[in-house]
Amino acid sequence: MKKITLVDKGKLEAIAIGGAVLGSGGGGDPYVGRLMTNQCLKNAEPVKVIEVDELDDDSLILPIAMMGAPTVMMEKFPSGNEFTQLVSMMERLMQKKVSAILCIEAGGLNSTIPFVAAAKLGLPIVDGDAMGRAFPELQMVSFTLGGITATPMAMIDDKGNGATFDTISNQWTEKLARALTIQMGGSAMVSLYPVTAAECKKYLIKNSLSLIHYIGCIVKEHSFNAYLVLAKELNGKHLFQARVRDVERTAGEGFTRGVVKLEGIGDFVGRNAKLDFQNEFLIAKEGEKVLATTPDLICLFDANTGEPVTTEAMKYGLAVNILGLPCDPIWRSKEAIDLVGPKYFKYNIDYKPL
Repeated sequence: MKKITLVDKGKLEAIAIGGAVLGSGGGGDPYVGRLMTNQCLKNAEPVKVIEVDELDDDSLILPIAMMGAPTVMMEKFPSGNEFTQLVSMMERLMQKKVSAILCIEAGGLNSTIPFVAAAKLGLPIVDGDAMGRAFPELQMVSFTLGGITATPMAMIDDKGNGATFDTISNQWTEKLARALTIQMGGSAMVSLYPVTAAECKKYLIKNSLSLIHYIGCIVKEHSFNAYLVLAKELNGKHLFQARVRDVERTAGEGFTRGVVKLEGIGDFVGRNAKLDFQNEFLIAKEGEKVLATTPDLICLFDANTGEPVTTEAMKYGLAVNILGLPCDPIWRSKEAIDLVGPKYFKYNIDYKPL
């Protein structure tokens, strides 16, 4: 895997595709982020991608993300001015200038959104993230495992309303920010987990931007066979091939939740499967047999085009290949499984690594 150092519009397309793969169905549609970043890069230099080790230990690194239900994000297109306001708010709170931008999750829309902030502000972006994929809740990051607090946190909506938080735990940050996100119309721009480079060096999942670029290049090159190449390259497993028979989807409490019922095709004819999701795909089952669970990634690909499929794009009749990918090793500890495993989401299922 070749590391990226500069991101222009060409590389951004591959990053958006790779982000959709590691989004595990969630994180919002990266196509929206790609449109925003393309617009920004028309009048800006390519975004510089750096290693966290290039920064002084006391440098301030700021994650930028979009929070809320992916289906709502598609209807509330950000103007782009939110990022400048967010960074200004955080610099006032931290009493320090920002040295670099960070992706909080290397999945979905939030794999591309931080490039907009970086392009607008002329700042570099760190090659890494705090999830190695997308998770639905704010506390589900490697920084939480390292004891780093999510606050001070700032958030702003599409109308320009802003708010800041100082909470007693990352779980409380999730609860309060989620409630305000609902009042803001279901989605908002946020900045949280402000970290020094020294902290980032300890708990960052490194090189994830280079990884999603690599994944995106594979999808572009191999089209409908990409899932097989990715299974080989990333130690994944082809779990199922199916056609969507039914989709139940609801948006509420700041999330998009639902169930996808699948009817096997190809080598899987006569078999049925089911996917449960909360923004991201959480559980894949064939009958009572568990195929994969969070924190491992459940990734869907259009069987005809090879493009990754998000939860909001699921529809009746769509033919898909389901790929299971192992999560970053940081999510395999007991503490991590308690934070992001199936039992956290109220499923009576023990996590078994792919």
